[in-house]
Amino acid sequence: AGKLAVDRGWAINVGGGFHHCSSDKGGGFCAFADITLAIKFLFERVQGVSRATIIDLDAHQGNGHERDFMDDPRVYIMDAYNRYIYPGDGFAKRAIKRKVELEWGTEDTEYLQKVQTHVEGALNEFKPDIVVYNAGTDILDGDPLGGLAISPQGIVKRDEVVFRAARSRGVPVLMVTSGGYQKRTARIIADSILNLHSLGLLGRQQPACALGSPSLDQMVRDSAKDFSNLSLQ
Repeated sequence: AGKLAVDRGWAINVGGGFHHCSSDKGGGFCAFADITLAIKFLFERVQGVSRATIIDLDAHQGNGHERDFMDDPRVYIMDAYNRYIYPGDGFAKRAIKRKVELEWGTEDTEYLQKVQTHVEGALNEFKPDIVVYNAGTDILDGDPLGGLAISPQGIVKRDEVVFRAARSRGVPVLMVTSGGYQKRTARIIADSILNLHSLGLLGRQQPACALGSPSLDQMVRDSAKDFSNLSLQ
């Protein structure tokens, strides 16, 4: 997915975002450090990628990648999270260049204003060759672990804000969907991808998550239906 993002301008991995796992330790449902691995792969194997920005908007602090890139000047980390929930990793917070600590029950207006301000600020402050966007849906109102109160429409808008900021600067985006602990999050992720597509933010090239037929719209709708039918028990 990282290479596809560089080649095509964007890629979305709906199975990624294990941001509590570092190179030497798992945690919080996260068994391997895919964000760290993706960035290190790009640095080592893909020409022209030497700087990365992680925009972590899952409800939880992304302490895994923060520990891995603690002293690496090539990686800029923005993290917005509920300050009161897992993992509360004070050591890892030292790696965050732009920290947005949220209160219980934060709602759309405040949240989207902070996301807009800090995403723009992060990309103005550091010029990356790729953005890795950890797009957790556990910010959704009613999520049993996130403790925030963002609407489905707010999540769709949040993803749009990130993609607009990156694509307007010509920076490729690798999006991973990370945490989300309600059945309805599958439909919201699908709606968000369709919104990005309808706004032209996924570019005119062959879609990186579709790779041919069927159409992106149909693929996303079918995937959402499949996810929604899964039991969460």
